[in-house]
Amino acid sequence: MRAIAYSRYGGPDVLELMELPDPKVGPDSVLVRVRATSVNPVDWKVREGYLDGLMDAVFPVVPGWDVAGVVERVGLDTPELAVGDEVYGYVRKDVVGGGTTAELVAAPVRTLAPKPRSLSFEEAAAVPLAGLTAYQALRRLDVGEGDTVLVHNAAGGVGTFAVQIARAWGARVIGTASPARHDFVRELGAEPVPYGDGMVDAVRALAPEGVEVVADFVGGGVAQTTPEVGTADVRLGSVADAEVSRLGGTNFWVRPDSADLAALGELIDQGRVTVQVAQVFGLEDAAAAHELSATGHVQGKVVIRVD
Repeated sequence: MRAIAYSRYGGPDVLELMELPDPKVGPDSVLVRVRATSVNPVDWKVREGYLDGLMDAVFPVVPGWDVAGVVERVGLDTPELAVGDEVYGYVRKDVVGGGTTAELVAAPVRTLAPKPRSLSFEEAAAVPLAGLTAYQALRRLDVGEGDTVLVHNAAGGVGTFAVQIARAWGARVIGTASPARHDFVRELGAEPVPYGDGMVDAVRALAPEGVEVVADFVGGGVAQTTPEVGTADVRLGSVADAEVSRLGGTNFWVRPDSADLAALGELIDQGRVTVQVAQVFGLEDAAAAHELSATGHVQGKVVIRVD
């Protein structure tokens, strides 16, 4: 199979188009013919070696955890899926390697769900990691009807999903974003406020009694302003700032989950959550896709079309 892979940690230049053996398919996995994948910030951070102390790497590493494709072969214990099923998923494994920037990937069934019917493969590939992060974080924060939720980085890859999911669950959403993206945040259904020194006053003006929930998807210490904008019993969580635990909050790490992916897909097919794709690259242009993602100035997801 053709795959993008790297044999050592480094910058985008370590990515190569290689011919690699087809993956073996374990009992609880299926072989997916990859139609598209997407690039998340964690992908280039892993490529540069930042997660080496956390996860073993099997070189050459095929990067990528998001997938949208078609089941080509099933394992011995996979009654959930059949050959020909269109699926999408967050194919994170216990080691770094055997990822989704390839023509084929062996994916545990726990990482997959039916592809949303209303999405193309490119759009579906933009959902899993970012969408699941938002979905699971908001669920753990018990977001629901009547809550006012402050979403930090509301125009980012995860924040975009968080705004829409919270709105779908009946919450009012205030979102931090750069002024250039305020119109986009309004289109998502949130009330935009700026980053920086003016943020606290802007949130207080919109929610004088405080917000019930703060969901941080950017880090950089923004969660520490929570006592100034939250109610006395504010619920705080962050995917990017471990210091939230000191403030009584929760630090999140997303996990693959078929049921959550299916529920997110239903919200998408109902038209309550839309998907933003910034740019689609070919497999041979994966290095450029990584470079664009690493700029941190992308509105929507960076997608790689594989097959």
